[in-house]
Amino acid sequence: MLILKILKNKYFLVIIGLIVWLLYFDKNDVFTQFDLVSKCNKLNAEKEYYIAEIENNKKEILELQTNKESLETFAREKYLMKRDNEDVFVLVKK
Repeated sequence: MLILKILKNKYFLVIIGLIVWLLYFDKNDVFTQFDLVSKCNKLNAEKEYYIAEIENNKKEILELQTNKESLETFAREKYLMKRDNEDVFVLVKK
């Protein structure tokens, strides 16, 4: 009897209908919000990664500008440069 009386209450029905509407049918439903939060967290992690990479690249650039030995090492490894009396052998892993 009590359950039937509660289910016939129009305010209860309106509140249940509103909750169902907001959870499933609204443009900003719970599932969409969950996806947006996960995308935001992923983008924040990528942002932190790229900020760290930028800092590492700045340090590397400063090292290359100030240290001639590191500049020579970088040129040899990256651009396969050599001195006049040297030969360069490139080994490629398959």
